[in-house]
Amino acid sequence: MIHGPGNPAKHRNLPLFDDYSIPMSQYFAIHPVTPQPRLVKRAVEILRSGGVIVYPTDSCYALGCRIGDKAAVERIARIRETDKEHNFTLLCRDLSEISNYARVDNWAFRLLKAHTPGPYTFILPATGEVPKRLQNPKRKTIGIRVPEHPVAQALLGELGEPIMSSTLILPGEELPMTEPEDMRERLEHQVDLVIDGGNCGIEPTTVVVIDAGTVFIARQGRGDPSVFETGH
Repeated sequence: MIHGPGNPAKHRNLPLFDDYSIPMSQYFAIHPVTPQPRLVKRAVEILRSGGVIVYPTDSCYALGCRIGDKAAVERIARIRETDKEHNFTLLCRDLSEISNYARVDNWAFRLLKAHTPGPYTFILPATGEVPKRLQNPKRKTIGIRVPEHPVAQALLGELGEPIMSSTLILPGEELPMTEPEDMRERLEHQVDLVIDGGNCGIEPTTVVVIDAGTVFIARQGRGDPSVFETGH
């Protein structure tokens, strides 16, 4: 359906087009505590069709797509202007999914179990299930995390697989975007869907690197990094 000039808020759950018939991003207002199943299902349909979405997490807003969708991953890389050293993150529904994508021994599993779900990203050695383009090219690692946000959990549950994710920080900016309306305005021709799930804050996750039996904090963000000081 093509909509002419007017208040786009009246059509937030419908695809919009500008005067040149260039597709604009859809905009779903999904309740941050009790996500509407109908809208969650439609959002996942967009992901499955190769879409790039903006969605809320328990740290801040993020860009997401399916793991195996090379074109969608490249779109996110262009939006973020990331380099080859960038660590992408897989958002997993729970710990049972993590072992498919990261090598986790017993003590590391106990560490993850104690701090998931939550605002922590764990950098771990990647398994062969992770496409090489998503791995750090030098260390062959992947970021893994289990979010606590109800909308993110609802999307993961409906999709049935992890979401390839990257914090929504635009080039030249130091902080993540916080206002969904601004996200739609700035990214309306670059993403397929913006999910308004309320305020998520501006603090990204704390990044925890687990490597060869050691633990160190690569980035301090939301959460308490001191809980990892004793390692295992």
